[in-house]
Amino acid sequence: MNSRSIQEPTFLILTALAAGPQHGYGIITDVLEISGERVRLRAGTLYSALDRLQGEQMIETDHEEVVDGRARRYYRLTAEGTARLSAEAERLRRHADTAAARLRRGPAARPSLGGAL
Repeated sequence: MNSRSIQEPTFLILTALAAGPQHGYGIITDVLEISGERVRLRAGTLYSALDRLQGEQMIETDHEEVVDGRARRYYRLTAEGTARLSAEAERLRRHADTAAARLRRGPAARPSLGGAL
């Protein structure tokens, strides 16, 4: 499995799909919600990412339907995508736990370098 960290938009797309199959607009609105309205994916950005994620076998097409004469494609996580998202979530959790522990200790608990660098 790839050990490189996942970029935030990709992480959020995979997180949106972890809830189940979704179409493009559903992913865009879910990512907006998950990120607290901080990450706004444009359609071109999303579909480029979806193409890349399919090429990396992290997602696949679940099914298609026609709505108002337009095809709507639904995507889902693959086993590889689920494993990759899980590994990245654990990596981020470890980093967050380390940061929280150090913040609780505060600067007085850390040894001083005596101004030498």
